[in-house]
Amino acid sequence: MKLLPINILLTLATCRLTSSETVGPTLMPLTSASALPTNFKRVHLTGKNKVENVELLNPANLSLECIWTGNQNKQPNITGFWRKGGEEIQDSRVPVAPENQQYRLQRVFNIVSEEHLGNYTCVFDNEAELDFILAVPRIGEKREKPIVSYVGDFVVLTCKMEETKPVPRTWNWFKTNGTDKEQLFEAQRYDITVIGHKTKLKVKDVSEADSGVYHCAAVYNISASTSKLHLKVITIWEPLKPFLGILVEVVILVTAILIYERSHSKKKEAEANGLNADPKNTQPQGEDEESTSVRQRKT
Repeated sequence: MKLLPINILLTLATCRLTSSETVGPTLMPLTSASALPTNFKRVHLTGKNKVENVELLNPANLSLECIWTGNQNKQPNITGFWRKGGEEIQDSRVPVAPENQQYRLQRVFNIVSEEHLGNYTCVFDNEAELDFILAVPRIGEKREKPIVSYVGDFVVLTCKMEETKPVPRTWNWFKTNGTDKEQLFEAQRYDITVIGHKTKLKVKDVSEADSGVYHCAAVYNISASTSKLHLKVITIWEPLKPFLGILVEVVILVTAILIYERSHSKKKEAEANGLNADPKNTQPQGEDEESTSVRQRKT
């Protein structure tokens, strides 16, 4: 009976220690493959190569089927297999026999995250290939030239998804910071607007430090589609630099011409003053002839 209080104290201490441990967040179980909807994509391949784009918005079991008409020499059996990102998928090789003069190759892929997207290829005996490119809807409107703004002004960056594409679940904005992307949020200098297929980022009181690459992301349940825009912030004197350079060249040229004209004018004036100062050149021609005739009569 003396041991009973001690056992009770030990039990209480153990319970206290157990309840004081930090409990990690409870992870939600991943959706099983059987619970996902199944999407079907069937493509006919008549030549040797073909590319098919497949848009996905949500996780799904994707059934890909390739139908190849074959070549002139149809074999009773050929080997078909699948590749993901250029690498052969393990245990995907199967014998394929012709059905109604066509070869069929089918496989179901569990597409649940962004890493499962990409390029899937069905191969028929290394003679024909069909590429399925799995991706979320892409942002069609892309700008190659940089957007120019001035120091102290504001600028609005716009991203737009085509109206025929599904509306994104949300939009995000990022700015390249070295090798990383820094997400931008509503703040004193940033205003983010989202209206269906379109989003806008307004940057107020811009400085040269705001120059760089900005990324917009249309977010869907399985992945995001991104596009980038280049922003260049300059001072108000930047556009005037070429004109100032030309103006300087014109001023230098005009100054050189004026200096040349002035020196040439002074030279002519000096030559003219030199001729007027020579007495031999100042005697009239008539007097010279009269003196000569007088000397001849005296002789």
